Amino acid sequence: MAVLMTGGVVVIGSLAFDLTSRLTMTHAEDQQRSAEAALVRTRTHLARQRDNLSVAIERRDVLRASVITTRQELVAATTQVTQDDSSAQAQGIDIQTLHSCLGGVSGAMTQLSGGNLPAAIQAINSASAPCLSVEGGAGAGLVYPFDFPDPYVLNVNDTYYAYATNSAAGNIQIITSPDLVHWSPVGDALPHLPAWAAPGATWAPSVLQVGANFVMYYSAGFLTTGEQCISAAVATNPEGPFVDSSAFPIVCQLNLGGSIDPSPYIDTSTGTSYLDWKSEGSGAQPPTLWAQQLNPTGTQLIGTGPSQLLQPSQTWEQGIVEAPTMSSIGDQVDLFYSGALWQGSDYAIGLATCTGPLGPCTKPYSQPFFATQGNIVGPGGPAIVGDSQGNLWMAFAAWLPNQVGYPHSRVLFLRKLVVVNGMPAMAPPGS
Repeated sequence: MAVLMTGGVVVIGSLAFDLTSRLTMTHAEDQQRSAEAALVRTRTHLARQRDNLSVAIERRDVLRASVITTRQELVAATTQVTQDDSSAQAQGIDIQTLHSCLGGVSGAMTQLSGGNLPAAIQAINSASAPCLSVEGGAGAGLVYPFDFPDPYVLNVNDTYYAYATNSAAGNIQIITSPDLVHWSPVGDALPHLPAWAAPGATWAPSVLQVGANFVMYYSAGFLTTGEQCISAAVATNPEGPFVDSSAFPIVCQLNLGGSIDPSPYIDTSTGTSYLDWKSEGSGAQPPTLWAQQLNPTGTQLIGTGPSQLLQPSQTWEQGIVEAPTMSSIGDQVDLFYSGALWQGSDYAIGLATCTGPLGPCTKPYSQPFFATQGNIVGPGGPAIVGDSQGNLWMAFAAWLPNQVGYPHSRVLFLRKLVVVNGMPAMAPPGS
């Protein structure tokens, strides 16, 4: 009996020791799992910080390059007008205003050199008013006096976001406004390109809101061939950063010289989304405008293929049509586009009317819808945006008088659209 009791004690003791060991081991494993989870969280946090830092650095570099270009132009202008005060008076240029504009831009450069992006943006904002005055004021619709080609404007809860080709650096520049009048730079909305895209040739962005997401369409150089192709990037915020992880473009008409100038359109009667764009033209095929339906996420085209909307057919177009944008104005579907060479003063905005989002479209006029006038030279790249009062505005870029062609800037204009006898028309400046 004593032996049995002793054996029982030994067994119980062994079981207790085993249980204690198991509990200790389990506790240690729990601690290890907690430590591993904490390490994963730390690594994720550090990766996110690195990404945020990378985006901030790229936005700083974009603004710096744009500011350098603007400052070079302003220094040249200041030198020219100060050499001949009578010339400055004849041009209606106030030297002090010009110096204020240049001082603000130079201040932005100083802040950028010190790595202070918020202060640089504040300096650019302070320079906008005098720079606008130097460029002739806002009477003709000038709202952003810095280089902003191929603009697209999006209204999100009455905050406005404008995107453009980044001719200075980065990929896609973005500015914001609370009222369509006062604009502030943000930086690069598309910090990274997909692997198939060549850097330095990201053009003509546009953005479609799809539920809680925002889809950016843009063209970029196709590495393997050199032609431009169209892709889609997605963000959860209209400011980005937009992310494009695609393995291949969504539109790439290599046999037609490539594809550029994407612009989305939502059919107001059905809620269906479409994408418009231009093929560059190749061989016997001239530059052509196309349209095709988008899938529900806005990231791919669906259907049997694109529908042809428009080709050049009028003298003023000089064999070129591009930069399409559709809008429902009144009871019809209107297609605005650009024609002629973008580098010159003949560049202008045309109008066609369409029976639906996929055409066919016809040109009601033999002349441009809007062409060079006053301080607006070579307007193009039209985009339509609605404001909080239900008005429609056309955004476009244009050269300024005696400043046509690079290295000069194509600055941003906004003009209200009205309907006259059932047709869209540009409202007078300031209306």
